[in-house]
Amino acid sequence: MIKNITRVALVAALISGVSFSAFANEYEASAKSLVDSQIKGWLENPTVIDAVKAQNAAHEGLSQADIDALDQKWRAGDAAVIDPVLNSDLSTYLTGVKEGGEGLYTEIFVMDNKGLNVGQSDKTSDYWQGDEAKWQETYSVGPDAIHLSDVEEDESSQTFQMQISLPVVDGGSVIGAVTVGVNAEMLE
Repeated sequence: MIKNITRVALVAALISGVSFSAFANEYEASAKSLVDSQIKGWLENPTVIDAVKAQNAAHEGLSQADIDALDQKWRAGDAAVIDPVLNSDLSTYLTGVKEGGEGLYTEIFVMDNKGLNVGQSDKTSDYWQGDEAKWQETYSVGPDAIHLSDVEEDESSQTFQMQISLPVVDGGSVIGAVTVGVNAEMLE
């Protein structure tokens, strides 16, 4: 249930062009509670940690030109780049977490230390997230960073969602980041 805001108010704000950043502030306490009560727990799973560490090692020597080329292949639908990510143990795990959320989670994707996708519940439009706030304001900031997006209408899921992003941490060190799409209407 939306806290102090009805779906009608969200739709009216969308139609009138009002920024959803005010709504993101409305959900901040609930989002942080979700991070502490659920998200951090499943980020500590060895499936997450091991996959991020393995990709960090495998991508250690990538240049920005290499990253850009991989991103272009992903956007072009190159199965050689996409399939290993979508068919990984981590993606299977994240899909299970999403399904277990019973509609609360709209998408989940984990990124490495360069901002490249490691695993995801649903295919993202691009492979490299390193140029976006979700990665820049978490991975680079430190283990306690949290980035909350504005609440936006997601046409594919027909929900109002926000993205919660935070670092993936191993032994106190940031090794990657995660972005979790959350159905804002289900935040309490």
